[in-house]
Amino acid sequence: MSKPRKPKGRPISGWLILDKPVDFGSTEAVSKIKWLYKAEKAGHAGTLDPLASGMLPIALGDATKTVPYVMDGRKIYEFTVSWGEERATDDLEGEVTKSSDKRPSEQQIRDILPGYIGTISQVPPQFSAIKIAGERAYDLAREGETVEIPSREVDIFRLTLLACPDADSAHFEVECGKGTYVRALARDFGRELGCYGHVSGLRRTFVAPFAEEAMVPLADLVALEAIEDMDERLAALDALLIDTCEALSSLPHLVINDDQAHRLKMGNPILVRGRDAPVAESEAYATARGKLIAIGEIGQGEFRPKRVFA
Repeated sequence: MSKPRKPKGRPISGWLILDKPVDFGSTEAVSKIKWLYKAEKAGHAGTLDPLASGMLPIALGDATKTVPYVMDGRKIYEFTVSWGEERATDDLEGEVTKSSDKRPSEQQIRDILPGYIGTISQVPPQFSAIKIAGERAYDLAREGETVEIPSREVDIFRLTLLACPDADSAHFEVECGKGTYVRALARDFGRELGCYGHVSGLRRTFVAPFAEEAMVPLADLVALEAIEDMDERLAALDALLIDTCEALSSLPHLVINDDQAHRLKMGNPILVRGRDAPVAESEAYATARGKLIAIGEIGQGEFRPKRVFA
């Protein structure tokens, strides 16, 4: 009989809100954070391109079970569009595919923005993670294929022109929903204005429910490697984590006692009583002593666990 495998890493759980630098991939960032924290497992809540900087929420341990709730949240980006060139990747990395000497005025830019607010139809970039017949679009694009990517609806809640520093560029801020490609916005702006355009700067400043102030620069984390005592170093890193519950702040919340927590951890439902108790909820979360116990559904006077936390 084989021995059970020992877990590789600490059973640490929580969210680190990384301020990702430019030229650092999201997968690379997750690997670095997992190594720094000596964590059993880690994952991120939404890819950020290597050329983009800013907020990359990284879940450690049991917090990975809450990633979908952050993936679905609103996001805010600041981005710069350079006019005059459309590129294969819709950002600085790609080769120029179309060019123009025309440049838009500030008023012309402002005039088109209302058409991009609300639920809009957007065609993702050729270089994107969209799957076409089982293949990633960016893999097909790298092989030289041009594929038809179907349009899809995305939500743009707010779109603001922040500045036009010169005739060749404009700086924007957008608040958007899941699945929005900022590179596609830049491409479509340029086409509508008749001058072409691509993203030349991109920074994510918000991923609901995490605030910009929660971001920790990668350099600050790397600096902690100078602490020779491992326990002291890990304690300093752990102090930067946000509780797993923060990812679920949009859901109804139940505070339960220790006996109820034990029942939920065994996979059993608990009774939901009280004048203010929810009658029916497709999703809610329960905590005991401030710790996340389970995510589940409420119905017929019961809270039934779907996901249980250590």
